[in-house]
Amino acid sequence: MTTNTHAADVKQLINDLIQAGTSFDIDALERIYHNDLQVIMLDPSGATSIADKAMFKGLFQSKRDNKEPALNTWAEFHRIDADDKNAHVLISRKVKLMAEEQKITLSIDLVKENNAWQVMREVIFVHAEE
Repeated sequence: MTTNTHAADVKQLINDLIQAGTSFDIDALERIYHNDLQVIMLDPSGATSIADKAMFKGLFQSKRDNKEPALNTWAEFHRIDADDKNAHVLISRKVKLMAEEQKITLSIDLVKENNAWQVMREVIFVHAEE
C-alpha cells in the first residue's frame, strides 16, 4: 500500500464508506458520494452495468427498508494513491450484493472539494464464485 500525506485521510473515508454501506446509513452515503458519482460493475460474464448516485443509494435504501442484516465489513486495502485533489484506492471486499456473498475488487476514484474527500467513481469487479 502506498503511503503519502493524504493516504490516511483517504483510507479513513473508505473505512467510513464501508461502515455506511454495510449498515445502510443513507445520510453518510449522501455525504461520501459525490453528486456526479458513477458506479460501473463488471460481472464474471463480462457484462457491465452503470449506476449513478441516486440509483446506488437506492440499493442501500431498499436493503434498509427490507430490514436486511448488516453486510460484511471485511476489506483488504491493496493500494492508496493521493495528492492534494485526487485519490485512487484499490481494495477487495466480501459483500452480499445479490443472493450470495461474493468477493469483489473495487477501483475507487476520489476528489477533494471544499476540503472534503468524496467518491466520484467506483469500478466494481465481481469475482467468479470459487
